[in-house]
Amino acid sequence: MKKFGKTIGAVLAAAALVTMMTACGGTKTAASTTDTASAQTSSAALSGTVSTNGSTSMEKVIGGLKEQFMNDNSGVTVSYDATGSGTGIEAVSNGTCDIGLSSRALKDEETAKGLTGTKVALDGIAIIVSADSKVSDLTVDQISQIFTGAVTDWSKVGGAAGTIACVGRESGSGTRDGFESITGTKDKCKLAQELTSTGAVIEAVKNNANAVGYASLSAVEGQSGIKVLTVGGVACTEATVLDGSYVIQRPFLLVTKTGTTLSPAAQAFFDFATSKDAASIIQNAGAVPTAK
Repeated sequence: MKKFGKTIGAVLAAAALVTMMTACGGTKTAASTTDTASAQTSSAALSGTVSTNGSTSMEKVIGGLKEQFMNDNSGVTVSYDATGSGTGIEAVSNGTCDIGLSSRALKDEETAKGLTGTKVALDGIAIIVSADSKVSDLTVDQISQIFTGAVTDWSKVGGAAGTIACVGRESGSGTRDGFESITGTKDKCKLAQELTSTGAVIEAVKNNANAVGYASLSAVEGQSGIKVLTVGGVACTEATVLDGSYVIQRPFLLVTKTGTTLSPAAQAFFDFATSKDAASIIQNAGAVPTAK
């Protein structure tokens, strides 16, 4: 009986050992499954490049958006080529960039080519003069007369005597298109200087006591050496752009080609830029977010 009891004990001990080994094996399998799922999640993370091209006025907005997006998605690089709205629109049309950037509404002939503009923000077009100018306010009609050459001396609009030097953007610029459309000066402007970027316009006005120009609100905020005029008594601010009381304003658009599927990375950037999550970034860049 003792021998039989010992035999039973040995069998039970062996069974217990097998059970423990099986349990350990089960734990190892579960860990392997978890590791596999983690690896799959990692491999599914966004990667690649997203190319944007267009409006120089959107520099701060796109700069902020792409910085945050790349921080959140380390495998993605977003590039920005500041070429002007017209060039950016053409680039997305011919497939040389993923997303075009336009600081004006699309024209009928552009939408007819299958392009779609999605509004991400509104931007005021600020009228700027030298910081030392005596002029502080102009009406839209006065602005129109100045840029078309009907008024050529500052003394006619409340300033010190001096020949007015109008500074503007090049053909194809979204800022120029927006400015001319609203002031009724399309193809009529007489410019002392025609420049290819928002920054260049600001610098030209800083350096000429008799100059007047126009630039994006997002670009002029915090700038020294210039004065931003009120227009018809209304200041160019985010609040007045949003409520429409400041009339010289335009949209900031992401331009895509209808029927062309964006890459996963480009689609994710587009979705982020047009979401509520991007609103504070756009606002910090000096523009007015439109996502609600």
